[in-house]
Amino acid sequence: MKARALWLAAALAALLVYLLSDAVYVVAEGQQALVARFGAPVAQVKTPGLRFKAPLIDTVYVYDTRLLLLETPTEQVILGDQKRIEVQPLARYRIVDPLLFYQALRTVEAARAQLGQLVGSVVRRELGQATLARLLTPERAALVEAVRAQVRAEAEPLGLEIDEVLFHRADLPPETSQAIYDRMKSERQREAKELRAQGYEWAQQIQAKADHDRTVLMSEAQQAAAIVRGEGDAEASRRVAAAYAVDPKFYEFYRAAQTYKTALARPQSTFVVSPDARFLGLMIKGPQGASAEASK
Repeated sequence: MKARALWLAAALAALLVYLLSDAVYVVAEGQQALVARFGAPVAQVKTPGLRFKAPLIDTVYVYDTRLLLLETPTEQVILGDQKRIEVQPLARYRIVDPLLFYQALRTVEAARAQLGQLVGSVVRRELGQATLARLLTPERAALVEAVRAQVRAEAEPLGLEIDEVLFHRADLPPETSQAIYDRMKSERQREAKELRAQGYEWAQQIQAKADHDRTVLMSEAQQAAAIVRGEGDAEASRRVAAAYAVDPKFYEFYRAAQTYKTALARPQSTFVVSPDARFLGLMIKGPQGASAEASK
C-alpha cells in the first residue's frame, strides 16, 4: 500500500508539473501569438512576455512580426507584345493580423504557398499587358508598383501586409536572347554597309570637287602666268629696242654672247666657225674691234 501510494503521488506530481508547464508560454520580442481552444481562436497576444493558457485544451500559435522574405521560383511569362521573359519575383511581407492569418492560412508554410501563387498570378496578369520596351524604361518602376498594390490588396484579407514586390530577375530566355543578338548584329552590319557606301559617295564627290577646283586654279594660274610672261616679254623687247637705239654695237655683242651661251650650254657641245667670221670676232676683239675690221 505504501509503495502504491508513492507511485500515485509521483504520478500526480508529474501530471501537475506537466499541466503547469503546459499552462505557461512565452512570447519573445518580435513575435505575436494566437491562442485557440479546441481550434477556435480565443485570444491574441501582440506584446512580449510570459503568458498563461488553459492546459491541454488551448493551443498557442506563435507568428513572427518582422519582415519575411518570399522567393518564388523562376517562370516564363508572355508579355503583351508576345515576347517571352523569365521572371523571378521577390516579396517582403509581415503578419499583421494573427486572427485573419490563422483563419485563412494557419501556418507560415501555407502562407508562403498561397502568397507565392498570388504573386505569380498578379505578375503574369500585369506583365501580360506590358511590352518589353516598357520593362526597359523608367516605366518599369510604375509597373512594379502596380503589382505590389494588387498583391497588397489581395493579401490583406489573409492578415498579411505586403511591404514590397520586386523582380529579382527579368531576363529573356537564352534562345530569345540569341535571336535578338543575331538580329541586332545583322542590323548593325547593314547600317555599317550603308555608312560605308555613303562615305564612299561623299569621298567621290569631294574628290571630284577637288579635281575641278584644281583644274580651275591651274587654268587661272596658267592664264595669269601667260599674261605676266607676255608683259615681261613685251617689257624685255621694249628694253632691248631701247638698248639697241642707244648702242647698236654693244647690242650686237650681247646677242652674240647669248648665242654662245645657248649653243655651248651642254658640256659636250661643239661649235664650228671660220676664224674670220664676224660672229667670232665679236667675242675676241669686242664690239669696237669687230666694227673696225668690218670697216676695212
